[in-house]
Amino acid sequence: MEFNSGQFGDEFNWGVSAAAYQVEGAHDTDGKGPSIWDAFANTPGRVFGGHQANTTCDFYNLYAQDIALMSIMKIPNFRFSISWSRILPNGTGAINYKGIEFYDKVINFCNELGIEPWITLYHWDLPLALEKRGGWTNREVVNWFGNFVEVCIKAFGHKVKHWMVLNEPLVFTGAGYFLGVHAPGRKGLNNFLAAAHYAALCQAEGARIIKAIQPGCKVGTTISCSYIQPYRATEADHRAAIRVDALVNRLFIEPLVGLGYPVNDFKTLQRLEQYVKDGDEQRLAFDMDFIGVQNYTREIVSHSPFTPLIWAKIIEAKKRNVPHTTMNWEVYPECMYEMLKKYSAYNIKELVVTENGAAFNDKISDGIVHDVERTQYLQKHIQQVLRAKNEGINVTGYFVWSFTDNFEWAEGYVPTFGLVHVDFATQKRIIKTSGNWYGKFISGVPVNTLKQSSQFV
Repeated sequence: MEFNSGQFGDEFNWGVSAAAYQVEGAHDTDGKGPSIWDAFANTPGRVFGGHQANTTCDFYNLYAQDIALMSIMKIPNFRFSISWSRILPNGTGAINYKGIEFYDKVINFCNELGIEPWITLYHWDLPLALEKRGGWTNREVVNWFGNFVEVCIKAFGHKVKHWMVLNEPLVFTGAGYFLGVHAPGRKGLNNFLAAAHYAALCQAEGARIIKAIQPGCKVGTTISCSYIQPYRATEADHRAAIRVDALVNRLFIEPLVGLGYPVNDFKTLQRLEQYVKDGDEQRLAFDMDFIGVQNYTREIVSHSPFTPLIWAKIIEAKKRNVPHTTMNWEVYPECMYEMLKKYSAYNIKELVVTENGAAFNDKISDGIVHDVERTQYLQKHIQQVLRAKNEGINVTGYFVWSFTDNFEWAEGYVPTFGLVHVDFATQKRIIKTSGNWYGKFISGVPVNTLKQSSQFV
């Protein structure tokens, strides 16, 4: 059966994604202040192999080269984030106009080459100065963030149509403030609950500010999600799956659409009440123009009496002997269809897959990166997006994570997700066979006629 991008329609948005801290480098250049990830990654023992992102892909200096490479690959949309501490080094107060100038150059060059910029306002790099004042556990973060949003929209809103408020709030609050495995490395249920509530307020408040300043912008936010299924056909595992789904997939979307937090299915969330003030339930809701769906895998869960609060555990892909990536995430393409179907039930105007991709052990042979597994992963997941679209689900875009190999948070540089290989010692770029395939596919070449090659032109 022929499979090509034309089946998605002419208005479908194809693109690639990146994040400021993961690609920019220049961590203390031109007035940039430190972020929580600058501090975390430069603390021994926090990141695999002692890796840090002080230079990473050096996008700060090589942005024109990378955007030109996108143009060569015929990629029409580029999703990237703005570093809060590059714009406001102390989180609030004085604006760093060198930071404004940098993003202005990135946006202008995208527009010059016919590449649409899609901007994420917060992709995990809170200014360190604000963390010292409580960070996401301080209710004042709603005002701090609102000020940052206002500065960005006033600077760039007239030339950028698509905006995303937060990137995966469950991950940066859960991994950063409950488990302590991401920046800022804090732990504890109360830290998580406070951070989660204030992040949920920010995703709605940020959108309101954008619309107030630039009513013509299209505003969304991104939600990490995994298709959750029970391990066994037992009542206990079924209930465990419901609890995990409430936390992983519903915690941030349901208050946004006016349903409140899913406390009935995950009782621990009742403890959020200590942070909720009068009027918050209304402030949590906002009618987004789109929701960014960020899906990579499914999770199989079982009841566990040894894990307090959620009473469930994830059965890892390796233990289930199923195909998996180097992140030990199961390769299960149907998860994409299932999550688009799940979120479509909330009657959201549009769904956009703002992240999907895979890390595999890439091999370079004679200057060519043959990443057949990633190419197949992308093909199969894009087919599931088409399946959802053909069933009437209003999915209007698909963005690959990521454009280049980059710093992958606590995993350092070991997992490589990129369509483009980066030699971090020399900053040399090589388009992988997956990047070659993706560029040709979105240009209209049917999938069954493509040959594996690392040369686009």
